[in-house]
Amino acid sequence: MNKFIRIIKCAIPLLLLVTILVILICEYKKPDNNEFAGMAAIVCREGSAETLFEYNADMRVAPASLTKLLTASVALKIMRPDEVITVGSEQELIPSESSVCLIAPGHQLTLRDLIRGMLMMSGNDAAYTVAVSVARAENPNEELSDSAAVEHFCELMNESAKQLGMNNSHFTTPDGSDSRGQYSTARDLSVLAKYALSVPEIREIVTEYQKYVVFESGENITWTNTNRLLNPDDEFYRKDAIGLKTGTTSKAGCCLIVAFVKDSDTYISVVMGCNTDEERYSSTLLLVTKYAAL
Repeated sequence: MNKFIRIIKCAIPLLLLVTILVILICEYKKPDNNEFAGMAAIVCREGSAETLFEYNADMRVAPASLTKLLTASVALKIMRPDEVITVGSEQELIPSESSVCLIAPGHQLTLRDLIRGMLMMSGNDAAYTVAVSVARAENPNEELSDSAAVEHFCELMNESAKQLGMNNSHFTTPDGSDSRGQYSTARDLSVLAKYALSVPEIREIVTEYQKYVVFESGENITWTNTNRLLNPDDEFYRKDAIGLKTGTTSKAGCCLIVAFVKDSDTYISVVMGCNTDEERYSSTLLLVTKYAAL
């Protein structure tokens, strides 16, 4: 009994020391401004391996509609941006309460405009049409059902993610809807953002605040970007912002990838897991102001 008590007495100081070290490490990782509201974040510079700020950057999180940057990237590797696509029965696969860009079966659009609807309006309807069309174009000799085509497209997404160096990510949907086994990290999403900015069609689209689009089948629509940093009339407007993508689901919270241009440099911010729409913008601006001097 006395031996047991001695062991306990010796262990208590060690446990206290470990506890203090854990607390210090956690505090070191946290931003020293309590206005930051996200679960994970990273700030970096395009064309550089330097990280200006990170917080839980390798923690697995739900990627939400930030996923659509990968969907667009994969699509443009396989199909030409001016190829015409007909919207079809894959629209039945869209999750309920999805954000949409208001396309419908029978509409015909170029791949470029489908990507525009997917990235500007965060249209899950466009994401599924892109996924199915690209999968079938990549496998012209196979009769792929809508579900099988989506599954194959997700395989292409994961192959592409690995090629980019997104080693802590896995995707199971083309639109980023909450799904079992789907995850990414703030660091991996910053890698995706850097690649997306190198694709001319994506870089052009994500900078657009509003766009009047005429479908190949004759319908017309005006799409408005969900990114408030691009809206000149919004309190969060930033002239130096050039995209990239918003994302919101119940599991992911409110997320945002933004690119800012200063002189000849482009800075990328990824903020994940904010509680409100306003928090994702205020947290982003807080971080880039403090750590990128923007």
